[in-house]
Amino acid sequence: MTVDEPARAAAQAALDAKTKPRASLGRLEELAVQIAAIRGTPKPGRLEAAVVVAAADHGVAAEAVSAYPAEVTRQMLANFEAGGAAVCVLARAAGARVHVVDVGVGRPTGNIARGPAMTRTEARRLLDEGATSAAELDADGVGIVALGEMGIANSTVAAALASALLAVDARRVCGRGTGVDDEGLARKVAVVRRAVTANPVDHDDPVAVLAALGGSELAFLCGLALGAAERRMVVLLDGFISSVAALVAARLAPAAAEAMIAAHLSPEPGHRLVLDALGLEPVLDLHLRLGEGSGAALCLPLLDAALAVLDEMATFATAGVTDAGR
Repeated sequence: MTVDEPARAAAQAALDAKTKPRASLGRLEELAVQIAAIRGTPKPGRLEAAVVVAAADHGVAAEAVSAYPAEVTRQMLANFEAGGAAVCVLARAAGARVHVVDVGVGRPTGNIARGPAMTRTEARRLLDEGATSAAELDADGVGIVALGEMGIANSTVAAALASALLAVDARRVCGRGTGVDDEGLARKVAVVRRAVTANPVDHDDPVAVLAALGGSELAFLCGLALGAAERRMVVLLDGFISSVAALVAARLAPAAAEAMIAAHLSPEPGHRLVLDALGLEPVLDLHLRLGEGSGAALCLPLLDAALAVLDEMATFATAGVTDAGR
């Protein structure tokens, strides 16, 4: 996908004709014209949104890198299905759907501290499943896809991927995740370093890196982002983990990054590095570190507001207001 620059320019011209000083709605206007460029039309209208929460277990949880036991992934899956999780509440408030996808709960990937997470064939299968999910959502009228995830120890997996793809030390991309203490953080850094050493792959081969160090839900979300971008759907990133999945997608298809919007900035230290690599500036900075797609769900009303301004706000001509900016 290549963004439609004429659509962006036409949307900006439409906003400039609205009853306000030029660019006075700031980032809201930027979001509106970005969505117009992604969708390939200066009049994208209001868009249906879906938060896709992919869930999976990870073998590296055995290294005690999380404050929570591995069984919490399955328990949270039930909480999502019951509508009780934070992302469910925030998505309901935003009028968005939540799609929960089990891509590996009870079927953990290999322990990356000791060897590869999965085979290349398995990684490719998950990428294809994500792309298929994007096609199904597109056919069902969804225009905005928010990436969410759940999987105990997946911030360790994301840190290992980020460390390899960005060629930075583990300490720069490892945070406290679910809330580990200083000892737990030091253990996490050591595990990520071991994982990168234990899986010497060509870092210019994104699928190889994903297979060696990734998780099932990250591979699925990567495929989802690729499939959504190909169909001119807006890809809304949540926090560090979903952004790492998006980084793999952008390494596979650089143009896919043009369809992405970063919902927020996480306190996880690697998140800013990943967003910088993607060329994205987060919309919100509320110190959110839950994951699940919760930050993306919280951002959805802002995207809807941007589109509403583009779609519904009066122009100087229609309102009979003098345009001093001309």
